[in-house]
Amino acid sequence: MDIITIIISGIIGIAAGFGIAKIIEKSNISNLIKNAKKEAASILKDANLEAENIKKDKILQAKERFIELKSEHEQVILARDKKVAEVEKRVRDKESQVSNELSKAKKVNDDFESKTQEYNNKIEVLDKKQSEVDRLHKSQLQQLEVISGLSADEAKEQLVEGLKAEAKSKAMSHIQETIEEAKLTAQQEAKKIIINTIQRVGTEEAVENCVSVFNIESDDVKGRIIGREGRNIRALEAATGVEIIVDDTPEAIILSCFDPVRREIARLSLHKLVTDGRIHPARIEEVVAKTAKQIDDEIIEVGKRTVIDLGIHGLHPELIKVVGRMKYRSSYGQNLLQHSREVSKLCGIMAAELGLNVKLAKRAGLLHDIGKVPDTESDLPHALLGMQWAEKYGEKEEVCNAIGAHHDEIEMKSLLSPIVQVCDAISGARPGARRQVLDSYIQRLKDLEEVAYSFSGVKNAYAIQAGRELRVIVESEKVSDDNAANLSFEISQKIQTEMTYPGQVKITVIRETRAVNIAK
Repeated sequence: MDIITIIISGIIGIAAGFGIAKIIEKSNISNLIKNAKKEAASILKDANLEAENIKKDKILQAKERFIELKSEHEQVILARDKKVAEVEKRVRDKESQVSNELSKAKKVNDDFESKTQEYNNKIEVLDKKQSEVDRLHKSQLQQLEVISGLSADEAKEQLVEGLKAEAKSKAMSHIQETIEEAKLTAQQEAKKIIINTIQRVGTEEAVENCVSVFNIESDDVKGRIIGREGRNIRALEAATGVEIIVDDTPEAIILSCFDPVRREIARLSLHKLVTDGRIHPARIEEVVAKTAKQIDDEIIEVGKRTVIDLGIHGLHPELIKVVGRMKYRSSYGQNLLQHSREVSKLCGIMAAELGLNVKLAKRAGLLHDIGKVPDTESDLPHALLGMQWAEKYGEKEEVCNAIGAHHDEIEMKSLLSPIVQVCDAISGARPGARRQVLDSYIQRLKDLEEVAYSFSGVKNAYAIQAGRELRVIVESEKVSDDNAANLSFEISQKIQTEMTYPGQVKITVIRETRAVNIAK
């Protein structure tokens, strides 16, 4: 029974605890709902307040933006109105100007019409007076014809014949007097002008020279220049066309060639090679090519300095280059540039004495021998070739005629021509100016080289050892080894039949094949 009582009590206690728990849970849920409703109401209130604030801010921003747009629009309208006002003002000014111009034009037109009418009236009066004068003149002529017994044409003819005879007599008398006076003074004045001209020009004597001496610091350098088995010196001779003589002369190497340009290229190339220290065939060819370009630049610089020194302006660049090349040319042993400068100064002095154009005379004197330095051989005399060049590069007719006529190949057409001819003779004929032997020697060497160039496949030809040897370099693609031997024989036969020369001439034909590749 006690157990049952305890169990029943436990069941009742459990039921009571469960009921109490349910009551407490319901009370808590009710409180939670109330709190949630309060919190929701608060959130809604805050949200409404924030929304109201955002709405007010947006409305305020919209109002500010509206005010800004309105201000910008008003500014645009004001600017447009200002432009319209300016355009209207310009239009009014133009209308006023046009109105003024029209009034002026109308006034000028009225004045012109009134003056035209006035002139027409005067012309009518003058026509009437001219008719009256013609009538009176005709009447007087008729009266004179009746009195003299001659017609008007016969009287005119007699008067003209009388005046002709009198004028002819006076003219012949004046001419005779002028000729007699000129005969007495011309020769004396000419000698005076020439002597004064010669005395005012400094002169130099020509020196025959076909060799240049290259000085070295020690004889050890000679072995490096010669190279192994002479390969360096052969490469240098082949590249420059100059004979290089290495003998027992202490600290000196002799460069022998008739062409001064080749000698100068060889001398400068040797200087660069010795200074650099690298001497081998490939380097030699590179240095010779660069030196030849340097000589070309120097030629242009010499031409520019020459024309500046002589006060000559507006000379074509090609003619300036030709003038520079004269430095390395000679005529009968006389340096061509020095000769041309001398002739130019002589022409200027003589033209000043005669009251002619000094600058034009100097120009003609400087250019008179440009035909002696052609790029290629020509069959024309140097005077005519120089005249063609001058015409090609826009020189004046007087200058061209002076160049072409200074050796009487063409007729002289201006006073500059005889002046250039006389000054050329003065410069060349003075004592010590020229040596005939050197010029003929150089011409013989040039003829030797021209014989070699006349054969197909010849790339370069150099006359060396005073014309006793002719070295011919051929193109390996065009000339085989067998053909090289035949070419040497044919050149020797042509030299024997066509040229006159002392002793013997050795013909050496060189054929070289190179294979070059570059490792990258």
